[in-house]
Amino acid sequence: MTASPNLSQSFVSSKSPIPKSGVLTLRGFGVRVRMQSGHLDIEDGVGLDRRKLRLARVGHGLKRLVCLSEDGFVTLSALKWLSEVGASFVMLTGTGKVSLVTSPTPSTDAHMRRAQAMAISNGVGLEICRTLIDAKLQGQEKVVRDHLLDSASAEVIASYRTKLTTADNFDSVRQCEAMAALAYFTAWKDVPVQWPKADLSRIPGHWRTVGIRQSPLTGSPRLAVTPVHAILNYCFAILEAETRIAVSAVGLDPCLALGLHTDSSKRDSLVFDVLEPVRPQIESWVLNWIKHETLSRRDFFETSTGNCRLRSHLCAKLGATAPTWSKLVAPWPEYVARTLWSSKAGGKQSSMPPTPLTQRHRRRAKGSFELPRANPPRPQKLCRGCGVSLNGARDHCAACGVEISRANMIEIAKRGRIISKRPEALVKQAVAQKRQRAARREWNTTSLPAWLTRESYHDQIFPRLAKITIPRIANAINVSEGYASRLRKGMHVPHSMHWPKLAKLVGLSTST
Repeated sequence: MTASPNLSQSFVSSKSPIPKSGVLTLRGFGVRVRMQSGHLDIEDGVGLDRRKLRLARVGHGLKRLVCLSEDGFVTLSALKWLSEVGASFVMLTGTGKVSLVTSPTPSTDAHMRRAQAMAISNGVGLEICRTLIDAKLQGQEKVVRDHLLDSASAEVIASYRTKLTTADNFDSVRQCEAMAALAYFTAWKDVPVQWPKADLSRIPGHWRTVGIRQSPLTGSPRLAVTPVHAILNYCFAILEAETRIAVSAVGLDPCLALGLHTDSSKRDSLVFDVLEPVRPQIESWVLNWIKHETLSRRDFFETSTGNCRLRSHLCAKLGATAPTWSKLVAPWPEYVARTLWSSKAGGKQSSMPPTPLTQRHRRRAKGSFELPRANPPRPQKLCRGCGVSLNGARDHCAACGVEISRANMIEIAKRGRIISKRPEALVKQAVAQKRQRAARREWNTTSLPAWLTRESYHDQIFPRLAKITIPRIANAINVSEGYASRLRKGMHVPHSMHWPKLAKLVGLSTST
């Protein structure tokens, strides 16, 4: 029996050098991507730290080949191989700008392109843009309200979202989006950024907060001067590349805008229209990162102009988020294509365009209407003291943990001494001392068993106290845990009235 041509080939070899995300990042100098004996031969790295990979057509698991280097070559046969296996080639600059995106070219529909070109003039483009920006403002309001706990800014964004419903031209839509963005990033400005203690003296002062979104170098978000905005710019570049691939996959022209962004030869305007709703989700992920984890100085560097740049190893880690942003952006190109298809002459709901990104039609046919969840990878956890990588839920490495514990114990001891000198503590101490003195006066030594002497305490009771917990000793003879600890160490010998209870506690009978 022949295999069905619709079966998905999801097999990935356990020996594949490609990470689970399917994103391979190339960096360094002398990058080489070429074909050798039917295999994709890849070489990258710097100096002695060179990497060589060979990928077969089956079991490679490659989805995106991201190049951060500007030195090297990619052959035409290698690009053809990537297209045939369904992988894309993306080239990014160090500043987070998309230089090149290649992906398998799907078949296009002339009616779809014509409807896209007419969308600005017939009102369909305005409807789409309002929907896209409404989703963006809804996401921004949620981030400000839930993560930043800034209800005032959230209400400002909500008010512009309300005004958006009555916007009857593209200028009004852009105005609502711009004013909401001003309130949104103003709420971000003073959010503190956590750094390891060892890095605090080595970073510029303005790196300790998120800072303003507009760079003083350009007057725009480009060329960020703080690490958080540099991370955002790079993640947005990954999102731009994924959106470029998604828009082409549904048969739309990436360069032909719908009205939110004007047509320009320097950018794919439709891509920037479509990716707007996903921006708050990336920002939410980055905000959660900086609120719960520390950044490391070795992941960033500052140029002579003050531009904050990411190191290549951090770029490679951020590149692993590409599948997540791809899933999040997937419904929006399909929404645009579906709306444009419905607006064209003769468009019918029964002949809607395909959904290659979300497989919505196939899911509905199987009775499933929910899209798969997209969870971005968790950022790497770093020691809050020295900045080394950690595994697990610890906040400090072993070396820093000892120092932190010592400092905490000293601080706790100081607090304890202060508390012990308070009037209420002195009164409590005096009452306890009176009670202990009264108990000793009332104690009748004749009730003590003959065998229970000071020598027998040292020989039989004290050695066995090592197996008894301090709280049990303290509860048995009604003393503090500190005193019980000193008894177990042999620093003190308790009063003879406590010997019978301690003997019973360690398992000795007082009648023998």
